[in-house]
Amino acid sequence: MTDQSGAPDTITGTSDQRARNTRISVPASPFTPPSDPGEIRVWAPAAGTVTLVIGTDAGESTEIALQPDPTEPEWWMSPPDAIPSEIRTADPAGMRYRFVVDDGDPLPDPRSVRLPDGVHSASALHRLDESIFTDEDWSGIDMRGAVLYELHIGTFTPEGTFDSAIGRLDHLVALGVDVVEVMPINAFNGTYGWGYDGVAWYAVHEPYGGPDGFARFVDACHSRGLGVVLDVVYNHLGPSGNYLPDFGPYLAEGTTSWGSSVNLAEPDSDEVRAFILGNALRWLRDFHVDGLRLDAVHALADHRAVHLLEELAVATDRLAEELGRPLTLIAESDLNDPRLITPRRLGGYGLAAQWDDDIHHAIHATVSGERQGYYADFGGLDGLAKVLEGGYFHDGTYSSFRRRRHGRPIPTDIIDASALVTYTCNHDQVGNRATGDRPSAYLDSGQLAIKAALVLLSPFTPMLFMGEEWAADTPFAFFTSHPEPELAEAVRTGRRSEFAEHGWDAAEVPDPQDPATYESSKLDWSELDEPTHARMLAFYRDLVALRKSEADFAASGFASVTTDFDDDAGWFGMFRGGWVVVCVLGENETAVPIRMDPALVWEDVTVDDSSVRSPGHNVVIGRLR
Repeated sequence: MTDQSGAPDTITGTSDQRARNTRISVPASPFTPPSDPGEIRVWAPAAGTVTLVIGTDAGESTEIALQPDPTEPEWWMSPPDAIPSEIRTADPAGMRYRFVVDDGDPLPDPRSVRLPDGVHSASALHRLDESIFTDEDWSGIDMRGAVLYELHIGTFTPEGTFDSAIGRLDHLVALGVDVVEVMPINAFNGTYGWGYDGVAWYAVHEPYGGPDGFARFVDACHSRGLGVVLDVVYNHLGPSGNYLPDFGPYLAEGTTSWGSSVNLAEPDSDEVRAFILGNALRWLRDFHVDGLRLDAVHALADHRAVHLLEELAVATDRLAEELGRPLTLIAESDLNDPRLITPRRLGGYGLAAQWDDDIHHAIHATVSGERQGYYADFGGLDGLAKVLEGGYFHDGTYSSFRRRRHGRPIPTDIIDASALVTYTCNHDQVGNRATGDRPSAYLDSGQLAIKAALVLLSPFTPMLFMGEEWAADTPFAFFTSHPEPELAEAVRTGRRSEFAEHGWDAAEVPDPQDPATYESSKLDWSELDEPTHARMLAFYRDLVALRKSEADFAASGFASVTTDFDDDAGWFGMFRGGWVVVCVLGENETAVPIRMDPALVWEDVTVDDSSVRSPGHNVVIGRLR
């Protein structure tokens, strides 16, 4: 695949000419964890003293005064021969260590790769067992145009672990999924949560199965032909267990909606950026992950000439070349700024793709009729046509939700539609509703089918959210497990107050701290045995199969889609080459004046020489006559 500018693709799918980026210096490489106590180092630029407290998990600890690294004096390391022989010869797997900075409390390593006893406890030495991986024949995947599937490890199965998730991967293969997108797995305080409040970015959440469990999961995906995207968060840290400021200026003075901003552009930020780049590259290299979903990049406070995202894209390109397989970066952004996915040779950041909420909002508001909050500007058939043909609804237009103009147009002659990831729902669009109710809770099956067809047969890169393929009845609520009573109460009160301001009865908002909120959000796989759920699953499988078998649906250019609609009659048509997807949005039977031969329908229709007559809330997919 090439972008429409004519620039050759890189192996990452970022449509960039690497030779033109040699001027961008990216002094970053994947972080390599220490394999023995003598390799332990820490960045603490303002510290007067740093002490390493190290021992076995069953024995007494030893204190070692560290010294500045002669070549990098802001880094601290063990003096030669300072590690006692009983520590040097002990099994590294049983080692536990912390740092004491300027006589403060003992703290875990900012780059802890394993925290077996939680984010407030000691770091453990750990190296992945390379024998876990059997994917030497895995050549990677171009995710543009692939079918993605977002899941949360803790609620995907009753057990909530990597190993139990492996047991459900064959379901995804049968569905036709190409890539599994895993919500954040970095370590956070508590047993369960969404994962966006992580504080130990290099460690894998232990209740899911730790680093080895994640390695097994990735390898199991690859053995089934599934790629893996990992959701990572670099715009803020969680409220409990964030010890980075005790070591150095990791945070800036500003704040995001979730906490302090990360220091990306202020003094001493070079090492903070290297901390992020090293983490990102480690997931891709050591864990064999195929791509990263970069959370809320609009909250990255970076005013440097070379943005962190561009640095990360350059570094990812280089690693992809080294590994010989595609690596993909997908941004989440609400800026509607096409620079994210514009080739670097044309002044963009060169990311492969971005989530596009405007497409979701247009489809959802049109089908559901909801107009609250940020849906206020959406819902018209002309707006649906606009996003399908141009990607953004707000492309410099006035946003009533923001009370200002927003966005800019996508240069559709340069950027493919497949650079936009779209969805009928995702963790945000479900979990950030007051009760975490899925569309299946308030839409009928025909409306769900319309949404699925518009997403899966569009020129964009479609993503499903776990369970939507069978119209799961279980909610996906916002849940937390903060052990600190004051933090738990703040989250509980804040959540209910937020929705009360928008007219919800606070009593209806689930308590995020109640274990029942978490348990109720787990998928109920027994629903697959019920006829209504089985029917929806079969329809999704047919849609995915049609997307993959017909070249017109696989086309990824914006020019490959046109639309037609009738507001008064309540129908909408999305044309893909010789095919058309007809959506009957109203409740009543409607005659749609399009000559077609139906190939896939939700409800049966009648066809004559000039039109197709369909019941309400229906989708009809067929070849044009």
